[in-house]
Amino acid sequence: MGMSIAFALLLSGVALMYHMDMFDAQIVAQNLINGADSFALLAVPFFLLAGEVMNVGGLSRRIVNVALALVGHVKGGLGYVAILASCILASLSGSAVADAAALAVLLVPMMVRAGHDQARSSALIAAGGIIAPIIPPSIGFILLGVAGNLSISKLFLAGIVPGILIAASLCVAWWWVSRSEDIQPAPRKSAAEIIAAVRDGFWALLLPGIIIGGLKFGIFTPTEAAVVAAVYSLFVAMVVYRELKPSQLFHVLTVSAQTTGIVMFLVAASLVSAWMITIADLPSQLIELLAPLMDDPTLLMLVIMLIIVLVGTAMDMAPTILILAPVLVPVVTQAGIDPIYFGVLFIINTSIGLITPPVGTVLNVVCGATRTKMGALIKAISPFLIAELAVLFLLVLFPSIVTVPAAWFAR
Repeated sequence: MGMSIAFALLLSGVALMYHMDMFDAQIVAQNLINGADSFALLAVPFFLLAGEVMNVGGLSRRIVNVALALVGHVKGGLGYVAILASCILASLSGSAVADAAALAVLLVPMMVRAGHDQARSSALIAAGGIIAPIIPPSIGFILLGVAGNLSISKLFLAGIVPGILIAASLCVAWWWVSRSEDIQPAPRKSAAEIIAAVRDGFWALLLPGIIIGGLKFGIFTPTEAAVVAAVYSLFVAMVVYRELKPSQLFHVLTVSAQTTGIVMFLVAASLVSAWMITIADLPSQLIELLAPLMDDPTLLMLVIMLIIVLVGTAMDMAPTILILAPVLVPVVTQAGIDPIYFGVLFIINTSIGLITPPVGTVLNVVCGATRTKMGALIKAISPFLIAELAVLFLLVLFPSIVTVPAAWFAR
């Protein structure tokens, strides 16, 4: 019908109220307010601000330069640069859209000039962009923690190894698709040039260590980590690199505030439906429906992941999390599945949904940033999509890949 998702969520909650003969406008208003009134959700605007500052203030560009110095000389090196830069940027902002947009503008023209196919280069950037919600800090994990009542810190630390595996799968896929290209790699950088690039990007590279170290050692909460990231990136962009001018600050704050408004209204609207889902006891009904699978956690996870893959083709990441998490977390908990492990796979799955047509948000962003035809981009992204789905289902079959490192990081 063309209705925006936030209003569709509100309408769904109201429809369920009428169905249960308990409609009350005060319940809608109260749940809207309570939905946005969360300390954990304060992390969202600060991480969005940090991402915007990094793109405007030169931090993203310096990270790309570091990656170029390290792996730019390998055959197909610019592709590996894109993947490495995606991982580093992911550990800074947590926003797939922001990271993909920044890298698309910086790297795709370079890859095309080097002789790489534009659609394939854009597809790699899009596929690498979805690492951002998986490696901490992650806005997706924050939303999941709030919607599913899970520890955000544990989700953050559990996402590190799966995020690296996703990156490794992209490296394999890129090697496969680019092996036949006859492109002369860039000359190997000297040790002095590598040191110079790392020195120039040092302040940007320091932030992931501050965030992950602070979370692991209990120095700050995820919300406080977001504030640290925002203040730190502002300081580096304005004082150290001096690329973010005071005159640009208003625009940066405005863009961050607009994006925050969209996300927070979505969250608030979803809490109306989530409250009604709880009152209607829909999780228990779903447990009864899935009862034949409850004794086989692997089969149950496989079925749930397939459902989420299908949902992800038609729905954006945030509403998928906010709608399905309150229903599915009780189901997997009842089945004896570690909810943190489920949460990591859930976020990987919804992240993959960002590059699956027809609604893939990151696909649309990269398509617009690089002016690549959508049909060509969808065709080119297939190998990378298959690689990421393979990692997802590998983690379904071998949960210890997630749970063992997560337990170690959480110690």
